[in-house]
Amino acid sequence: MTRIAIPALAVDVPVTALHLDAQGHLGTPLKDDRHLAGWWQEGPTPGSAGTAVAVGHRDTSHGPAAFYQLGALSAGDLITVTRNDQHQAVYTVDAVHTFDKARFPDTQVYGPTGRPELRLLTCGGGYHHGTGYDANTVVFAHLTGIRAIP
Repeated sequence: MTRIAIPALAVDVPVTALHLDAQGHLGTPLKDDRHLAGWWQEGPTPGSAGTAVAVGHRDTSHGPAAFYQLGALSAGDLITVTRNDQHQAVYTVDAVHTFDKARFPDTQVYGPTGRPELRLLTCGGGYHHGTGYDANTVVFAHLTGIRAIP
């Protein structure tokens, strides 16, 4: 995966590989790079069977970041993921939800769905100095097309 574009939000950012830490938590893009998203590299490739997962910051110490307005997406909005194989996976948003971190539904977000899907995640809810955001905003989308890059 090389780029994520979300036309409804005027977002078009490069993607970096992310991995799980020793506790099994997904890493995030560089802390202060507000123009970068990350993809869980050990997960499904966008467009293939399974749920591909991408993460972006809501904000940084320098201001709003790539996924700042993620919660403003609506069902029917499009997300385009440019892959390393010179194809783009096109997803259509099904829903957007904000989940309290203490009750985050791992199975609903990361679990198998029976079709190619995409999850975009960022921070959400209220912000508390010292502990950060108390929720996560999650976009649920399904694959609606694959196209070659001209």
